[in-house]
Amino acid sequence: MNLDLRWRLLLIFALLVVCVWAIYPPAEKIHLGLDLKGGIHMVMRVKTDDAVKAELDLSQERIRSALGEKGLAPQKTSSDGVDALVLEGVDSARIGEVRDLLARQFPQYQVSSPGPGRLRLQLKAQEENAIRDSAVRQALETIRTRVDKFGVAEPTIQRQGTGAHADRVLIQLPGVEDPERVKDLIGSPAFLEWKLVKIPPGVVAEQFRPPDSPEALTRMFGGKLPDDVEILPQEVITQDGKTALLYWPVTKSSPITGNDLKNSRREQDRFGNPAVGFTLSADAGRRFQDLTRKYQGQQLAIVLDKKLISAPRINAVIADQGIIEGSNFTLESSEDMALKLRSGALPAGMEILEERTVGPSLGADSIRQGVVATLIGSIIIVLFMLVYYRAAGVNAGLALVLNLLILLAAMAYFHSTLTLPGIAGFALTVGMAVDANVLVFERIREELRHGRTVRAAINAGFDKAFNTIIDSHCTTLIAGVFLYGYGTGPVRGFAVTLSVGILANLFTALVVSRAIFDAELALRPQAETLSI
Repeated sequence: MNLDLRWRLLLIFALLVVCVWAIYPPAEKIHLGLDLKGGIHMVMRVKTDDAVKAELDLSQERIRSALGEKGLAPQKTSSDGVDALVLEGVDSARIGEVRDLLARQFPQYQVSSPGPGRLRLQLKAQEENAIRDSAVRQALETIRTRVDKFGVAEPTIQRQGTGAHADRVLIQLPGVEDPERVKDLIGSPAFLEWKLVKIPPGVVAEQFRPPDSPEALTRMFGGKLPDDVEILPQEVITQDGKTALLYWPVTKSSPITGNDLKNSRREQDRFGNPAVGFTLSADAGRRFQDLTRKYQGQQLAIVLDKKLISAPRINAVIADQGIIEGSNFTLESSEDMALKLRSGALPAGMEILEERTVGPSLGADSIRQGVVATLIGSIIIVLFMLVYYRAAGVNAGLALVLNLLILLAAMAYFHSTLTLPGIAGFALTVGMAVDANVLVFERIREELRHGRTVRAAINAGFDKAFNTIIDSHCTTLIAGVFLYGYGTGPVRGFAVTLSVGILANLFTALVVSRAIFDAELALRPQAETLSI
């Protein structure tokens, strides 16, 4: 046995050991997709209008403040549709100053004058598109962070759609056992705000009780709410165990928001009930300290997604740490809230467009049927090769086994996800593996019929089949690359197994199979016949 053959056999043996090590144990190393493991498939739409409206609300406060500093404040500011603001009651004599200030400090708006004393600020198209795109990208990152912290293995979270449908997000979570909890975790914005409670005039703060309807609350303010006050609901549990709504008057502005959070965690309140503790950033801590010092004795509403959780009274100065209490908190809900607050708020609301739940039993059936189909196909192919090519069929069988091991090892190493179409890719790889062997074996047979020696026939068979094998595999590989590039989900799973299987086929057909023939010749150097 020459030195070159020994090195080739050693390389093949080392590769075999590495492949077995890479896929053992298979249950941990081979990651199963949604269709095999079960779980949730959802397509959600980011309500980008919410993000545009939030930008308008923020601009409205900044514009009012900037104009007020120059003595140019309008009598009223309001929204006009999703993407425009209207300033009313602007001093006509100084409207030029107002327009100049807006052009300098708020260039993202196109300013026009629809009438005397009125200005309309239209958000520019490129700015609006940028806000919508940023909202989708931020939603992707926030959802991904929440899912990672929830502990879902091998999730698929990606943007889907183009043009008018570019606000779609595809979410696939294999192995999820509590779909409703995960949907709430993913879909709720979790935007946290602290707002001051505004007690109606003539009402003693200690005696104020929020009514059960917004109309009743409005009447407490004399039939009209102040411009800086809004009404928010609070869910409470009544004595008979039912859920009721109470309505609170709070300031529209939020001195502290969830964006100021540094950390959040599940804790217990002074009575041992579940609660959520939080830590603010240094700057927010100073602002919170000033706020609680200034308004000591008043109620401070804690608001999540425009719903009031609680409204504790400020009894002491609070700096950068505090606790959120809620009558509806459980261990699970407080843990989920802390997780959502840590991951950040979604920039806009989410809407479920498509939802499917795949049970694990269905996935188990798919795995069993796919494996059985691949094994039956492999056995039939190996038997055919043994019958038709006799001892040379053993060569093809060994190459086929190594081919499948390389394919599994590659998927385990690159953390690829095995899907049902991926199993179909395995079955196709089995057929392509022996296809290369058939090309080589037929060439060897032809050379033997022309009177060549066994060694010369083997050399000529591999040399003449080389170009054909490369051409056939490269054309299929190109198709696999395009399937991966333009496909999604299961199509990509099929493309991955097909492409890796093609590369493994080239190695086993041209290297492994040749090494087995050379080893046989090394054991029988004077062989005059070949069982093929």
